[in-house]
Amino acid sequence: MKAALILETGKTLLGESFGATGEAFGEVVFNTGMTGYQEVLTDPSYAGQMVCMTYPLIGNYGINRVDDQSEKPQVQGFIVKEAARNPSHWQMEKNLSRTLAQSGVVGIKGIDTRALTRIIREYGVLRGVITTEIEGLNEWVPRLKAWPVPTDVVAKVSTPNFYTLPAAQTQKESFHVVVMDFGIKRNILQAMQENGFRLTVVPHTTPTEQILDLQPDGVFLSNGPGDPKEVTVGIETIRGLMGKRPIFGICLGHQLLSLALGGDTYKMKFGHRGGNQPVQDLESQRVTITSQNHGYAISEESLEQTPLYVTHRNLNDQSVEGVKHRELPVFSVQYHPEAGPGPSESLYLFDEFAQLMQEWRACDAS
Repeated sequence: MKAALILETGKTLLGESFGATGEAFGEVVFNTGMTGYQEVLTDPSYAGQMVCMTYPLIGNYGINRVDDQSEKPQVQGFIVKEAARNPSHWQMEKNLSRTLAQSGVVGIKGIDTRALTRIIREYGVLRGVITTEIEGLNEWVPRLKAWPVPTDVVAKVSTPNFYTLPAAQTQKESFHVVVMDFGIKRNILQAMQENGFRLTVVPHTTPTEQILDLQPDGVFLSNGPGDPKEVTVGIETIRGLMGKRPIFGICLGHQLLSLALGGDTYKMKFGHRGGNQPVQDLESQRVTITSQNHGYAISEESLEQTPLYVTHRNLNDQSVEGVKHRELPVFSVQYHPEAGPGPSESLYLFDEFAQLMQEWRACDAS
């Protein structure tokens, strides 16, 4: 079956349908990862977006239960050059096309994804629609321009209930961490468990008092989708937690932390999405390759009137990748320390968080 991707610029790309049939609207973004398409599909940070994979062959090792980052695919649509017909892997349970079809995700294959990426790099993130109804394609552009980009998408992916996860058996000292769930990935939870953290995961609307009543050693601000300025309740909660517990934020949590302390954020032209972003730690001068998925960033100029200072910088575009509080045990990074998919060079950040919690616990005891 034929399919089409129409962009708000009027550009139309014809291809073949795979996955579910019908139509899907979303913001079209690109991911530069060579592997990890299953993690991309199920990452809540992609809620509301249609993802174009720049690597040309997708689906060649199938789909399994192990690599899911949430209960279901979160993307609005999936765009690939070639979807593998005969995937092969010892963990494979089903193929990509079947997974998309069962989840109601509309996909398109057979288009030049690198050409599409160049369009996004030129114009920035664009509204788009994938449709298997290819008659009257010129009628889609007015509908696209009128289509509102979803707001408050965090509410759609955050947990509705409190739940707990035990720490893994480890030689490391154990800490109780409250996780504010703005759309967290399973790999992040697992990485913290393996680091000796006992977790209580709470909804994004949980107020400060409820979090403190749980008597945590620290608070973790998770990744998530959408515009950070829409997460007003979370920003207020983070502001109330300042100075009361050590705080570590990543991705969306990193942006919310800065907003809570008087900083500002802006929408990037096309964002960072993939497992190959070089980031420099300005204190150690060490460079790590990081896994990222975000379309917003912190305005460095806005930090001048806050108690935060820049600790990490992206070496491709010099954007802010990390901040620390000048006095309190509070820090954040723009990337995903646990990767999944991507490199795991930044797992040391969980050790830094543990050190802050250990020092806080020692001060409390004295």
